[in-house]
Amino acid sequence: MRDRVVAAFTGIQDAICKGLEELDGSARFVSDQWERPGGGGGDTRVIQNGAVFEKGGVNFSAVHGELPEAIAREFKSSSTQFFASGVSIVLHPQSPMVPIIHMNIRYFEMPGDGRAWFGGGIDLTPIYVDHAQATGFHQTLKATCDRHHTDYYAKFKNWADEYFYIKHRKETRGIGGIFFDRLSDGNSLPLEAQFEFVKDVGNTFLKAYLPIATANKDLPFTEAEKNWQLLRRGRYVEFNLVYDRGTHFGLQTDGRIESILMSLPTLASWQYNIIPEAGSREEETINYLKGKTEWV
Repeated sequence: MRDRVVAAFTGIQDAICKGLEELDGSARFVSDQWERPGGGGGDTRVIQNGAVFEKGGVNFSAVHGELPEAIAREFKSSSTQFFASGVSIVLHPQSPMVPIIHMNIRYFEMPGDGRAWFGGGIDLTPIYVDHAQATGFHQTLKATCDRHHTDYYAKFKNWADEYFYIKHRKETRGIGGIFFDRLSDGNSLPLEAQFEFVKDVGNTFLKAYLPIATANKDLPFTEAEKNWQLLRRGRYVEFNLVYDRGTHFGLQTDGRIESILMSLPTLASWQYNIIPEAGSREEETINYLKGKTEWV
C-alpha cells in the first residue's frame, strides 16, 4: 500500500502543478526536494509572483520514523513507528476576486498495531463570496462523493463546516467543502475503497477550482478590495497556526518548517476592529461566514 500511495500521490502532484502553471501562464513551480532527519522526505513545489498566483505550494511528502508520545496518546496507539504520506496544496492568488484554495489528501500507518487510514479534503476561501460559484464548487465535490457513497457529501460537508471554523472569530474560514479523517481506523470500511475515494478527491481539485479561477482572474479590483483580501488572509493565517492539525503534526514530528509554513501568504493584514460597511460586499461575505449555508 505504501508504494501504491506514493505513486498515486506523486502523479496527482504532477498533474495539478501542470494545470496550475497553464492557468497562471507566467510563473512556474520550483521543486525543492528534501530529506527528513529520522526517515523519508518530500518534494515541495512553490509558485511565486505569477500572473495569477502571488504564492502557492503543491507539496508531496512520505515520511516515517519514531511516533512522538503525544501523537501515540492521541491515537491511543501502542505503536512506536509511523508512516505518513500526503499531498498538501494552498494557493494565494494575486487578485482578491480569485479565491484561496486548500486541498490535502493523506495516508497514515502505524505498523506496530496494524492500523492505517486515509484522510483529506478540499475547501475554498473566497475573499468575496459569489453564490453561484460557491454552489458550482460544492456540486463538483458532491458529484465526486456520490460516485463512492451517497452519504459522503452531506457527512463530509458538515465535517468541513465544523473543522474549518475559527472559534475565536465565530466564523468559518471560507465556504467550506469536504473534510474527512481516519476513514478506515477502527471500522469495517475497506482500506482499498478509501484509497480509490482519496485518489478521486485529488483528481477533483482542478475540476473544482479552474473554472472559478479562470472566470475571475482578469476581473478589475480596487485598492480597498485588495486591502480586504489582506485582512481575509489574516484570518487564514490565524486558522492555520491555531487550529490546523496538519501544521501541528508537522511541528510535533520535527517536520521541515519551510514546507509546513508554505500555507502562509506572502502578505497579510491585521487592522484594528474592522467593521464592514452596511450593505457592502464585505458585509455580505461576513454574513455568509457567520452562518451555515447548504450550497447544494
